[in-house]
Amino acid sequence: MRNIYRLLPLLLLFCLCGCYRILSSDGGGQGSIRTGARPIDPSDIALPEGYSAEAVASGLTFPTSVAFDEQGRLYVVEAGYSYGEVFLAPKLLRIEPDGSYTTIATGQKNGPWTGVTYHNGNFYVGEGGELEGGRILRISPEGNITSLVEDLPTLGDHHTNGPAVGPDGNLYFGLGTATNSGVVGPDNYDYGWLQRFPEFHDIPCRDIVLKGRNYTSEIPLGPKSEPQATGAYSPYGTPTREGEIIRGRVPCSGAVMRISPEGEGLELVAWGFRNPFGLAFSPDGQLYISENSYDVRGSRPVWGTADYLWHVKPGTWYGWPDYAGGMRLDGERFEAPGKKAPQPLLAQHPNQPPKPVADLGVHSSSNGLDFSRSSSFGFQGQAFVAQFGDMAPEVGKVLAPVGFKVVRVNVADGTVADFAANRGKIVAPASKLKTGGLERPLGVKFSPDGESLYIVDFGVVKMTEKGAAPQVKTGVVWKITKTKS
Repeated sequence: MRNIYRLLPLLLLFCLCGCYRILSSDGGGQGSIRTGARPIDPSDIALPEGYSAEAVASGLTFPTSVAFDEQGRLYVVEAGYSYGEVFLAPKLLRIEPDGSYTTIATGQKNGPWTGVTYHNGNFYVGEGGELEGGRILRISPEGNITSLVEDLPTLGDHHTNGPAVGPDGNLYFGLGTATNSGVVGPDNYDYGWLQRFPEFHDIPCRDIVLKGRNYTSEIPLGPKSEPQATGAYSPYGTPTREGEIIRGRVPCSGAVMRISPEGEGLELVAWGFRNPFGLAFSPDGQLYISENSYDVRGSRPVWGTADYLWHVKPGTWYGWPDYAGGMRLDGERFEAPGKKAPQPLLAQHPNQPPKPVADLGVHSSSNGLDFSRSSSFGFQGQAFVAQFGDMAPEVGKVLAPVGFKVVRVNVADGTVADFAANRGKIVAPASKLKTGGLERPLGVKFSPDGESLYIVDFGVVKMTEKGAAPQVKTGVVWKITKTKS
C-alpha cells in the first residue's frame, strides 16, 4: 500500500499530461469571437476597490503606446503592422479632449511602431522594421521624422521595441530575436519573413562557440525546397559544426541597446533575451524589461516557459537560446509533448544567467511596462505590466485563455497580482466574453503627475487556421483613476 501512495504523484502527472495531449486548445482568440463593432463598457473591467476606468479614445487601429508632452497632452502611436501580415501606415496621433484625434506624423510601411516616449521637446519612436530593418525615430511636434539609427536586425519574428529615456538621458531600446529559439525553420516561413529575407538569421552580440547541432526541416523555399539541415545563428539551410565560432557584432539579436538622443554612441547594454518588449526605469533609476519567452513551435520548440520581468544589469547575458528564467532548457521541465528536450546550442555560455524578478504567465505575452510613482494612485514603486494575451494555438496549446489583463509586480519580492481584468467566470478578452471591457492590453503608461494609469488596448485579434486575423479600428485607450482611498 505504501508503494501505491508513492506512485500517486507519478500517476497524477501521467493523467495530466494525457489530458493535455487529448484536449483541444482554447485560447483567448479561438472559438466564438465577436469581430463586428466593438462595444465599450468600463464597468466590465474589474479593478481594486476605489478605482474606476473610462475610455478616452476608441476606433484606433493597432495602438501600441502613449506619451505626454510638456503640456500634459496625450499622444498615441498606431503600429502600422500586425501579426497576420497586415501592413498599414504607422501614425503618431494626438488625442483631443473630446476623444477625437489629430495626426501628427505618418511613417513608412516599416512598422510596427512599438513604443513612443517624449523627451526634451521631441517624440522618440521604436520602428519595428518588418520590411526594411528597425529604426529609432525622432519626431518633432510639427511631425518631421528623423531616423537616428537604422538597419537594426529585426526583420524576423520580433521587432525593435521601446524606447525609454534613462536617468543618463540616453535612449534605451530592445531588439528582439529573429527566431523562437535560435534556429530558422518552418515557423519563420509561416510568419512570412523567411520568404522576404531567406538569408536572415539571429546575430550574437559577442563571439560564441557552437555545439554544432543541426535541425532538418522542409519548406517550399525556392531552391531550398528539399529537406534542409540548419544550425544555430545561421541562414536557413546552413548547417553548423561543433566548435564553429560565430562572430558577434553590434547591433545584434535579443539585446537591450542605448544611444544618445542625437543618435550617437550605439552601445550594448545586455543580451541573451528573446524579445525584450517593455522597458521602464524604476523610481530609483533601475532598468527593468518585460520579456516574451519561448513558444512551442519551429525546429526547436520549447514548452512551458513563463514570460519574465528582469532587472537589467549592464554587461550580463540572460540565457537565450539555452536558458529560460535562469534554468537550462535541456530537461523534462521544457520538453514539448512528443518531443525531446531542447539541447544546448552554445558550447560555452558567457555567464550563469541570473534569476528573473518575477515569472509572468506562460504565453501571456507580457509587454508594456511602467512604474507607479505616486502614493496617491497607490502601489508606489510597483511595476505594472500589460498582458496582450495568448496567440494559441500558433504559439502552443493552452486549455484556457492566458493574459488579457494588466498585472502589478512587487519588484522587492516578485509577487504578481491582477490589477485590471475583465469580469467573468474566466479572464479572457471582451470579444470572447461578449462584453465591453479589455481586449488585448499592449501598453501601460502613468500620466506625468502619476495620478492616472493609461492602458493601450491593441484591439481584437482572432486566431484562425491561417494564423492571426487582427481587426482594424477596434483599439482603445483606457484611463484608470483612483476615486477614493
